[in-house]
Amino acid sequence: MTRVLMVEDDPAIGRLLSRSLTERGYVVTLAATGASGLALALQEQPEVVLLDLGLPDLSGLEVLQMLRAVSSVPVIVVTAQDDDRTVVMALDSGADDYLVKPFGSDQLAARIRAVLRRAASGGGSDSAVRIAELEIDPTTRLVQLAGEPVDLSRKEFDLLWLLATRPGEVVTKREMLAGVWGLPFASGGERTVDVHLSWLRRKLGENAAEPRFLHTVRGVGVKLVVPEGPA
Repeated sequence: MTRVLMVEDDPAIGRLLSRSLTERGYVVTLAATGASGLALALQEQPEVVLLDLGLPDLSGLEVLQMLRAVSSVPVIVVTAQDDDRTVVMALDSGADDYLVKPFGSDQLAARIRAVLRRAASGGGSDSAVRIAELEIDPTTRLVQLAGEPVDLSRKEFDLLWLLATRPGEVVTKREMLAGVWGLPFASGGERTVDVHLSWLRRKLGENAAEPRFLHTVRGVGVKLVVPEGPA
């Protein structure tokens, strides 16, 4: 059965849509906040995410951006916001579809079937990534630097892979905390990210003062880049 994660803070709407989808054979999990939705997306690995934009803790767009940092799961934005700017921002942030409330349950089911068809025909995205002499294989979870294996913990690998899937792009600490730990950005979260980045840098033979692969953009985040000089 197809698993659907619904991130919706309105209990009435959540119950109504959940019942409708369940009657059609879907298995539905509900989340009332962006943080819990991110955690469930990582834990449950749903086939489709239905995402409201008006959430009590994080904006739906923030949730979408964090989710896209670590997953290609189809996301249908389900919201009352119908202005062009919001629609464009959601689609540019990685939404696969955009559905404006109110809508019929038949239309929602049709949209779900459509994004699932597109996902099924889209092919895989788990190929190994090579950046200069650094090679990262998500299937085997093996990392090699100049042909030598690099022993990473699970979180260190997940952090490196998140950065490797967005080469040259600055990833914020908020996105790292959500993507790797499935947690909202709260007190103490930045320290957790900093410590793991420090460990990862050490194992890659660099440090924050003399970076090769992991470059800090002050006040924004970190990006993984091709080194300019020799090892």
